[in-house]
Amino acid sequence: MRGVQSFQGAMFSYISLEDRVSPQHPLRKLRALVDALLASMSAEFEAVYARKGRPSVPPEMLLKALLLQILFSIRSERLLVEAIDYNLLYRWFVGLNIEDK
Repeated sequence: MRGVQSFQGAMFSYISLEDRVSPQHPLRKLRALVDALLASMSAEFEAVYARKGRPSVPPEMLLKALLLQILFSIRSERLLVEAIDYNLLYRWFVGLNIEDK
């Protein structure tokens, strides 16, 4: 089952990642471009996932994380997960909130 990306802010969070990322940061333009591209591929993603079962991590999040790995020369997926865990810019780019794991 294909997971969906939630854009709802956390109820008790006082930090907005959107506000923390500079309007001039290059990843803002890249994120807009990547989001548009992935939105156009949504039907293809939907076709390869089963209708039943446990929801997966949204493929859009996974692809954005792999793009970060390439752009910032992160050597392994384990290091990528660690970097996404503590780097607010990476969390914002992938689409995670402060509280998300």
